[in-house]
Amino acid sequence: MSSTAATTTTFSPFSTTISPSFWHALTSLKLKVLKLSDEPIPINATYSKGRTVKDRKTGEDVGLGCLVELDERSFDKSTPAPSTSTTAIPPASIDRITLPGLLINFNTIEDFKNSDKPALLDKLGTEIWEKITSGSGSTAEELNPFLMLTFADLKKYKYYYWCGFPALLSKPGWETVGEWGEVHGEEIDAIREFQKENGGSTAATLAKPSATGSGLEFAPLSSFPTFYDSVPPSSRTLIFLDPSSTPTSPGWPLRNILSYLSHATPNDSNRMTELRVISYRDTAEESGVVGTGKSRVAVLRLKDGGVAAEGEEGKKPSVVGWEKNDKGKLGPRVADLAPLMDPTRLADQAVDLNLQLMRWRIMPSLNLEKVSSTKVLLLGAGTLGCYVARTLMAWGVSKITLVDSSTVSFSNPVRQPLFEFEDSLNGGKPKAECAAASLKKIYPGVDATGVMLNIPMPGHPIAPALMDKTKEEVKKLEELIESHDVVYLLMDSRESRWLPTVIGASMKKLVMNVALGFDTFLVMRHGVASENDDENVPVVVPGAPYTGKLGCYYCNDIVAPMDSLTDRTLDQMCTVTRPGIASIASSTAVELMVSLLQHPKGASAPSDIPVVSAGSQNQQPPEQDPSTSSPLGIVPHQIRGMLAQFHNMKMTGQASNLCTGCSSTVVKAYEKGGFEMLLQAFDDAKYLEKLTGLDKLYAESEEMMESVDWDEEDEDE
Repeated sequence: MSSTAATTTTFSPFSTTISPSFWHALTSLKLKVLKLSDEPIPINATYSKGRTVKDRKTGEDVGLGCLVELDERSFDKSTPAPSTSTTAIPPASIDRITLPGLLINFNTIEDFKNSDKPALLDKLGTEIWEKITSGSGSTAEELNPFLMLTFADLKKYKYYYWCGFPALLSKPGWETVGEWGEVHGEEIDAIREFQKENGGSTAATLAKPSATGSGLEFAPLSSFPTFYDSVPPSSRTLIFLDPSSTPTSPGWPLRNILSYLSHATPNDSNRMTELRVISYRDTAEESGVVGTGKSRVAVLRLKDGGVAAEGEEGKKPSVVGWEKNDKGKLGPRVADLAPLMDPTRLADQAVDLNLQLMRWRIMPSLNLEKVSSTKVLLLGAGTLGCYVARTLMAWGVSKITLVDSSTVSFSNPVRQPLFEFEDSLNGGKPKAECAAASLKKIYPGVDATGVMLNIPMPGHPIAPALMDKTKEEVKKLEELIESHDVVYLLMDSRESRWLPTVIGASMKKLVMNVALGFDTFLVMRHGVASENDDENVPVVVPGAPYTGKLGCYYCNDIVAPMDSLTDRTLDQMCTVTRPGIASIASSTAVELMVSLLQHPKGASAPSDIPVVSAGSQNQQPPEQDPSTSSPLGIVPHQIRGMLAQFHNMKMTGQASNLCTGCSSTVVKAYEKGGFEMLLQAFDDAKYLEKLTGLDKLYAESEEMMESVDWDEEDEDE
């Protein structure tokens, strides 16, 4: 064999084919796990037997290349944290080999470009060499790890990547003795029978003539060199599952397998310098061609008898293996997924990215999923409703329902950012439905719904003809509040907030209230009732957060809400406020809600602002314990803003047992009487005062005032 003409053996390099699902998986991993880490993580890739297809025009065989594939399954799901291990190799399937790899995802394109790529590949090559010389690398998969460098531009959905498949450059190199030829049919049959008995393909298998004199005897790569004891070189066979389809060039993994066989021997007498190689490719049945299929066989040997040049013996060979780009040059490739992606999905991921950046860089404990899963009901789709909805959407809240009974007027679009001039034409579109449609235009991923609904109010009697309609409106409002987690009260009048306050208190929902003056605003959260609030009223401790039930919008009133809409002048019918105050108040309300959602106690969190005692000034919150507070900061009960002084006051108000909105007396009466109780409040402006005892309190106050003996000083004295 050695006297036959020989040519230098060439190896077909790997060419990666990457599914879009791989990039989607990397995106998710970057956002949720890696964040700003650029530590290597384990991945895997697969390759299968080299295949050819028939060209329909010429009838010639066309090779499919030496392909290695990556998709969403390339990420090791059993490894939740980054690791530098490349030893976890999923089990191989029939005719498919899995290679272990490392992925390094850089945070900037500059880091990607400036990384020391030769050093990174050489480091992996050193690991291969150590496995060979120590004998610890006993499988072809372990001898062929790969490296993948990436940079994910998640703003433009461009993924820059470069794969390296380190191979040891043997010196002296290998040469092919004679030509590559077809494999005998009986050998193919024996190989296939061996695969069936062993449950699938292996990347490399040793073979020799059977001791019985017929057929082949097989062994794993780890059995080398004892498997070939007393076997002449001409009878030593390596069966290699070859990803290449080139007739005269075996696939890239063979390089390191040959390096293993030529170095991992205890003595020079067993050193493999010459062997017969079967490149096992698609079979006759798979290719549809009568004969032995496309598998090839040749004798390979080390040049110069395997004698290394002086000074080279035992030294680690050079490492090569960076993949060429589409232009055939050494360089990275780019996968541009933006044209392939649904624009809605692009928007979803872009919105998610902006929020995730807060968690990566500033606040790892931020629970964004709790915010995004919160279902929010906005009662009022005017100036406050529009600004609240926009801020909720910016926080990733995906379920927003808007309720309003009016239509868009000509004065609305300049103050209410979800409306345009065209929305006010022809009598105006319904505000709630129009606002919901605008939210979807801004971000298609939001689940926004508009409901046109009139909310009955105390002190506004119900005409008999409207009784059934009013009952349906109350029922609809109850259903809406029950199906949402947070309710915002954003209406124009005080009395329109009463019914949702009562229903929200009964259902223990988080109710957020926003009210405006000309240059002032109030943002507050209603207290959520707990068991025995009336019996267990905590003592107010100066300087400490109040742990009792917090008050609602009506807790400080000494009269019940009544009709404030009749006989109003023009200035009273229009909302007269400084234009910027609505957006300030709305944003403040949403930020308070998000802070509450992050608090361990959620809506039941106590106010961080101590109750102010008589004569004292606005008190500062005590030092916070991170384990019992919101990571976003304090969660006050009320925030009162004064734009004239550009000043905010944080306050805490206790719940009143005489409150017409949230007291247990009112809530229990509503739960017991239902619509009939509500109807009394609608028809009789004094009903709530009588129910709660406010009328007696008022009468007692009047008696006390009359009993006081006022001294009137003489002006001349």
